[in-house]
Amino acid sequence: MRFGVSMPNIGDPAELVGLAVAADENGWDGFFLWDHLQALPNMLDPWVLLGAVAARTSRLRLGTMVTPVPRRRPWKLAKEIATLDHLSRGRVIVGVGLGVPADTEYGAFGEPTDPRIRAAMLDEALPLLDAFLRGERVDHDGEHYRVHAHLSPPAVQRPRPPIWVAATMPHA
Repeated sequence: MRFGVSMPNIGDPAELVGLAVAADENGWDGFFLWDHLQALPNMLDPWVLLGAVAARTSRLRLGTMVTPVPRRRPWKLAKEIATLDHLSRGRVIVGVGLGVPADTEYGAFGEPTDPRIRAAMLDEALPLLDAFLRGERVDHDGEHYRVHAHLSPPAVQRPRPPIWVAATMPHA
């Protein structure tokens, strides 16, 4: 069995990095941050903060719980994940999902709140993320995304960092 810490990324960034360092030094296996824009006051960007954590730790697996992929461009997210995988020397775990609450995380920014649309966006984005993280060229013209590009470098982990998909019942 493995143990990880899931933290809301609020407060002093140096203290959050310090908590991750303490977790690393005391045998914890993972350190995960939330990926929200305004779920709580003073939310910090998880990917930037995880970059700082990667630079100060040596063994912790790092990631988000969870990144709402429909709120992000898959190619930009793939670049962030690959960069963190390089900074951490292959310690990234990618937690993905739809993201909640829809009104404050999507609707407040003029983005779709309908869970079916967001689910379709997630389903379409996951193969794009997979290909980009593997270092493959992507040629895709879909309902939500159109991309013809090759990103490099690929992630350190092979074939790519693990992707954990979060879901709630009854919708899998």
